[in-house]
Amino acid sequence: MEQSEVLKRVIGILTQMTDWRRILEEDEERDIGSDPSVITALLSETLPRIRIPEDATHEEIANIVAEKVGGAIHQLVGAFTLAFVELAQVHDSGRDNMTTNDVLRELALRAEHLNSNGNSDADGDSGRDSDSDPDS
Repeated sequence: MEQSEVLKRVIGILTQMTDWRRILEEDEERDIGSDPSVITALLSETLPRIRIPEDATHEEIANIVAEKVGGAIHQLVGAFTLAFVELAQVHDSGRDNMTTNDVLRELALRAEHLNSNGNSDADGDSGRDSDSDPDS
């Protein structure tokens, strides 16, 4: 899954949690029926399926999992971290004219812009191997 897509999914989850918090603040007795399926769906879409050989040792299993899952975990942590930093910067700057949802919406638009420009990485890396021959 592209980093911009992971970021948009994380923003969706954070937006939903913000809405649930607002609902609970308005009516503490209300049961919002928090649904863990949004997080389960995100994990299912971002984490790869892994096949472990039956005769694999504990060390081999750890290496297989780290190799296969490491990149996806990195994407998820990066997306949540970016969202947190964006929210923290607005909070720390004292800007009271922006809500949490405003910040998340702006971040989602930037993620969409990254996606529409063909960049899958937040740092603008096009994914091209720097050692590759431009003529090949």
